[in-house]
Parts: sequence; C-alpha cells; structure tokens
Amino acid sequence: MEGKLHTPVKIGVYMIKWLMISSLIGLVMGALSAFFLKSLDVVTKMRLDNPWLLLLLPFSGAIFAFLYKRFGGNSVRGNNLVIDQANGEQENIPLRLIPLTLFGTITTHLFGGSVGREGTAVQMGGTVADAIGRLFRLDKVERQIIIISGISAGFSSVFGTPLAGTIFGLEVLVIGRLRSDGLFPSFFAAFFANFVTESFGVTHTHYAIGRIPDWSLILFIKVIIAGICFGLIGWLFSRSIVFIKKVYANWFKHVVLRNFIGGVVVVAAAFILQTHRYLGLSLPLLKDAFNGDGFWFDFIGKLFFTVLSLGAGFQGGEVTPLFEIGATLGSSLAIVLHLSIPFLAGLGFIGVFSGATNTPIACFIMGIELFGSEAALFLFMICLISYMCSGNAGIYSAQKIEVEKGVLFLPILSSLKRKKIE
Repeated sequence: MEGKLHTPVKIGVYMIKWLMISSLIGLVMGALSAFFLKSLDVVTKMRLDNPWLLLLLPFSGAIFAFLYKRFGGNSVRGNNLVIDQANGEQENIPLRLIPLTLFGTITTHLFGGSVGREGTAVQMGGTVADAIGRLFRLDKVERQIIIISGISAGFSSVFGTPLAGTIFGLEVLVIGRLRSDGLFPSFFAAFFANFVTESFGVTHTHYAIGRIPDWSLILFIKVIIAGICFGLIGWLFSRSIVFIKKVYANWFKHVVLRNFIGGVVVVAAAFILQTHRYLGLSLPLLKDAFNGDGFWFDFIGKLFFTVLSLGAGFQGGEVTPLFEIGATLGSSLAIVLHLSIPFLAGLGFIGVFSGATNTPIACFIMGIELFGSEAALFLFMICLISYMCSGNAGIYSAQKIEVEKGVLFLPILSSLKRKKIE
C-alpha cells in the first residue's frame, strides 16, 4: 500500500513545485512583455510621426553593438545562447541580457529597423527562467525544463497564443524531436505569462481567414504549390540572414563599425526606394494582406529590409516579419491560384513561419488559436509542406537535428546510386 501511495505523492509534489515555479516565471515575464509591447506601440507612433528618426538608425546600432561588446559577454549570442542552455549546455545566461535585448530592440524599432519582437521575448524568458532556476537550486535536467518554460512564456505573452507558446518552447530545440518532459511547466508558464500581460491591458490583433473553401483535388494541388512556395521563402529568409552576416563580418571586422554601416545601408535603401512601408514592425502589412489591399511585391520588400536589418546585427526577432512575409506572399499567390485572399494569407501567415523555424506543430496550433479550427486540415497541411521544403537549417543556428528531413528517402537514393555504379 505504501508503494502505491508513494507515486501519487511524488506526482503531487512535482505538480505543486512546478506550478509555483511556472507562476513566478509567468508573473515576471508577463510584466516584462507588457512593458515591451506597450513601449513598441509608443516608439512606433513616434517614428511614424517623425520620419527623420530613421537617420539615427546607424548610431543606434553602433551604440548597442558597443554595449554588447563591452558589457554583454556571451549575451551577444541571443536566442542561440538560450536554446543551447535548454539543450543541456552549462553556460551562464547573464541577467544583463534582459536590458540589452529589451532596450536594444525598442530603440531599433524607434529608429526604423525592420525587426520583430519574438527574439527579445525568448531571450528575456530564458534569462528570467535561468535566474529563477538558480534561486530554486535546480539540477541540470530541471534547468533545461525551466529554460524551456521561459521560452514558452516569452513567446506566449508576446503573441497571445499560450498553446502555441507551450509547444514552441518544446519543439524549437531539436529538429525531429519534441520534448514532452517539459510539457506541464511550459504550459503553465505560457498560460500565466499571457494572463499577466493581458491584465496590463495589452491586446493582440487577430485576423479573419474568411470562408474555408470546399475540399477538392484542384484545391489540394493549389495548397501544395502554396506550401512549397512558403517553405522556399522560409529557406531564403534564413539563408539570406546568414549570408549578409558573413558578408558584413568579412568586410568589417569591428562589430561597432559593422552595425553602423549596416544601419547606413538600411537608411540608404529606404531613401533610394522612397518607402518606409517595410520599416519597424510594419503591422499594417498584415491588415492589407488579409484585405487584399497590398502590393504583390510586399513580401519581397519586407524580406529585403528585414534581412538587411538582422544581418547587420540589429536587435529584434524574426517571427513577426515572417508572419508579414507569409501573409503578403499568400495574398499575392491567391490571385495567381484563384483562391480566397484571406484564406491563403492566413495559410502563408503560419506557413513561412513553420518553414523558417522548423516548428510545424507549434505553427499549426498557433493557426488554430488565431484562425479557428474550421481550417485545421489546411493549416496542418501547409505547415508540414512548408516545413519539409525549407531544408534542415532555420533561423536558429543552435537548433540540433535529431532526424533530418527526408531521411526515409535517403536509403532509396543510396540504393539507386549503388545500382548505377554496378
């Protein structure tokens, strides 16, 4: 009898322990995200009211490059530092990462850098979680779980999607594997963080996907074509950032000069093309995409400016730009494929995200949270196709590969090669 009672008691203690830890992560991360999102609203309005602020972007980049170099230490690794710790590395995540990434991202948006917000939230979430883990003196495995929970809390509170945030933290670490041991604390950290953020009056915009078309073979083929396009654009996005970073690193050895020149390039591009449409968060792009009011080349413009900004080293995330690139691409493809514009914009919204981050399950769940379950079949299909067509490398270089995509096809290719040789 004692043995039978032992397991329920252990489970009860485990649940109480992680509920306490998750609620603490959610409280701190929710408050940080609320401050972050409200600050982004303020600085975005300031930039739109004062277009000349764009001229200060190079100086902003240089200043924060200096601060990271002088005081940041390993903080410069950003998201990849957090992901590595969640994968079992024992490197310290310094608390100074929070003000560096928080105010670095806010100033980037103030001066017009084309970046997102998820990267900042993930870094803050991982840092908060690591600090709380030290407070509770967690062991190595528990440290991984709490950092995963911090990632989930950050993602959830910024986008208002606690379910997708839960799975994102578990799925983003390793391609081909989803860590189930962190499911309980990750969910409650994501849930509490989103609750706290919304309690500060922060609201998240949702977009209508419109009427779901009836199933048909032609529709199936069109969705496959769209999914391939989304996956290829996700691949292009991640590889372009890596390429630009290498170019800048080869040409300018000093990181401060590198960020300054990168800022000058962004400013010059905006003046040459005579547009501010793709600077900052560019949230109007999403509204235009779902309403069919955008330009067919909007996805190219947003991709171009985001790659230039992130490639130069400016602080911020990739996910919001991926939403916009995907939605605007879907809106453009809808005209070519003769499909509903909001329907394909919605699929693109999560499709390009899935391909670039290698997190198809989290993206599918986000689609359900944002657009409802009626389109579940199409949402899941688009996430899988895009994921398979985007290669094994995404926007997070620290992601490990458990199972390569298309691995089942490799033995067939090897067999064909051997036969050809024989």
